[in-house]
Amino acid sequence: MLFLHYPKCTTCRKAAAWLKEKGISCESRDIKTNNPTAQELKTWIAKSGLPIRKFFNTSGLLYREMNLKDKLAGMTDEEMIQTLASDGMLVKRPLLVGDDFVCVGFQEAQWEKQI
Repeated sequence: MLFLHYPKCTTCRKAAAWLKEKGISCESRDIKTNNPTAQELKTWIAKSGLPIRKFFNTSGLLYREMNLKDKLAGMTDEEMIQTLASDGMLVKRPLLVGDDFVCVGFQEAQWEKQI
């Protein structure tokens, strides 16, 4: 499994602690220094079954600065994916990527169900 996180994020630290507590080892990747590529995002979005918008960190400073709330409605799927791939801070975190699932954000019950 792949665990994408931002080390300074409280929710990400909580998720990392949960994984450690459960004895689950994952490849860990800092989403800010090694942001997801467009191809990774396409694969994960398809695997998740979620709309692309669910992958945006809507509470993030960069999301607000770029005024994406208003811009997303006029963007194509490809434009949204390219925007997400441009900066890891735009991506909702943490992400837990398994062979047949993707969890976006940390919701303990959802992660428990997937693992």
